[in-house]
Amino acid sequence: MSESEKVLLDTTAIEALIPHRFPFLLVDRVLEIERLRRIRAVKAVTYNEPWFLGHFPGHPVMPGVLVVEALAQAGGILVCHAMAPGERDGKVTYFMGIDSARFRKPVTPGCLLELRCEVVKSKGAVFKLRGEAWVEGQLVAEADIMAMLADKDR
Repeated sequence: MSESEKVLLDTTAIEALIPHRFPFLLVDRVLEIERLRRIRAVKAVTYNEPWFLGHFPGHPVMPGVLVVEALAQAGGILVCHAMAPGERDGKVTYFMGIDSARFRKPVTPGCLLELRCEVVKSKGAVFKLRGEAWVEGQLVAEADIMAMLADKDR
C-alpha cells in the first residue's frame, strides 16, 4: 500500500456495515471497492492483539482461522456496501462455508494484512467469494468463502 492511497471506508464506516466490534473486528480500512465485484481492505496486525497471548508465547502468529475470518468480514463489507442504508437495516451476513483454504506464510505482529475478495457467483442472498490475504506483495492465505445475507432476527 502506498502512502498516497486513499481510505474509502474507515473503522466507523465499516462498523455501520457489519456487526463486528473490537476485539473481533478484523478489518481496519477499505482502500478499494467495486460494487458487488471486489474489495481491497487492510488489517494492521499489532502485537497487542488478544490472540497473541497464547498463540504462541515467544513466537506470535495470527491464527489462520482469523485470517480467513478477516477475509470473510471483507466479503461481508463488500456485500453490505452495495445495499442502501435502509435496505441493510436488520440484515447480517453469515459465514456459510469455506473451501480450498491454504496458508502459505505466517502472519506476525507488524504485518499489514491486505485482504482481497471478489464475488465469484451470487444467487439471491447467497454469495461465493474468492479471498486472498497478502503481506508485502506475498500471498499468505487464500480461501473460497460462501456467505448469506439474512435477517438478524431469524
